[in-house]
Amino acid sequence: MQKILLRILFWLGVMAIMTIMAMGIWLVVFGGSQTTESLKWLQFLQTIGTFLLPPLICARLWAKGESFTWLGLEKGAKWQVFLLGIGIMICAIPGINLLADLNSRVELPECLDFLAFGHDFNIEQIFKQQEEAAAALTERFLQADSIGGLLINIGLMALLPALAEELSFRGTLQQIICKGQSDQIPSTKVHVAIWITAFIFSAIHMQFYGFVPRMLMGAMFGYIFVWTGSLWVPMTMHFVNNGLAVLAYYFFGQNSSADTIGTGATWWVGVVSLIITSLGLLIFYRKTHTR
Repeated sequence: MQKILLRILFWLGVMAIMTIMAMGIWLVVFGGSQTTESLKWLQFLQTIGTFLLPPLICARLWAKGESFTWLGLEKGAKWQVFLLGIGIMICAIPGINLLADLNSRVELPECLDFLAFGHDFNIEQIFKQQEEAAAALTERFLQADSIGGLLINIGLMALLPALAEELSFRGTLQQIICKGQSDQIPSTKVHVAIWITAFIFSAIHMQFYGFVPRMLMGAMFGYIFVWTGSLWVPMTMHFVNNGLAVLAYYFFGQNSSADTIGTGATWWVGVVSLIITSLGLLIFYRKTHTR
């Protein structure tokens, strides 16, 4: 347990240092400008510094020349496995929307409000403001009027996060908790590692009203990583999820139903989606699980 905690603290420390460095580079180059181009560069630098480089550094120090093996990058998978994973991810989208809609309806109790610096802080209002700010920034980022802009958005908002976040959470944090004192993964720790990682993965996005679906999606990625032994599969699914959102906005704009199908009058589509996704994961488990 001590080794696990030390490694987690070291990983967090590297993340903090690299994040500060990324922010420093952005401030020097862009001077804190709030233009969309400047903020996209900030997003790029922070993703590299916070999520991509720390796992590579940690694996280099801990794996003794077998960094890719430790991170789950050395092993691939059959094309049928990738195809099944992509199908599951696409089928899950209406279910994710339904869960997000239900999550957004949660009302927080007033007992969570607090007084600080002479001001009353309403937790629910703070969370909603954060959600609205994140949605507004995402919309700014998604706006593109050319194929070049679309490709930049796919790289920045789909490909890079899929690679970096999976390396950090499934490839590093989940591996730290699973392996513990040895290079073998004890089955008793697998579920705990997956769900702790999924919880932190969702919490770090700082969006309470999408917390539940993001945590469940993180858990799904975690189980698929364990079943296949390859980080490339959840990376691909993560990329497909983000990439479809970017494409939907590019082609349909705010009229896209990508975020609403499975909610409101189409709630039944979300329910069917969750059932199909569960069955798909069961099939995936039976075809890939060897432990």
